[in-house]
Amino acid sequence: MGMLKEFREFAVKGSVIDLAVGVIIGAAFNKIVDSLVKDIIMPVVSLVGGDLDFSNKFLVLGRIPEGVPHTLADLTKAGVPVFAWGSFVTVVVNFAILAFIIFLMVKQINRLKRAEAEPAAAAPSAPAEDIVLLREIRDSLRR
Repeated sequence: MGMLKEFREFAVKGSVIDLAVGVIIGAAFNKIVDSLVKDIIMPVVSLVGGDLDFSNKFLVLGRIPEGVPHTLADLTKAGVPVFAWGSFVTVVVNFAILAFIIFLMVKQINRLKRAEAEPAAAAPSAPAEDIVLLREIRDSLRR
């Protein structure tokens, strides 16, 4: 019973829950970035640079049976070994864009944190009570 209690205490710690929320949001964010690459960026890149749709680029590593169409999906379904380098390039592009977006987000968050911290640091703190009393005594002795 002690192990179950320890696990429950571990599972409800704030950091574990924060991590779970981060993983869920990250998975949803990955879908957004994947759509951004596939539906917006790659068509524009293809328009400018020609047919650059890497998702169906591959190299056949085995013998293609008769009657199997020469598409990645059909070859994979037929069990033909293929080197799907285009899928890898697409994943690398997705990663690079995702990393760049996260970099921009972290940079913006750090900038906002610095902007909040500067006014707090600039405001002088009130002197301690004993300092105030000593100043009052000093001022009264001068009179």
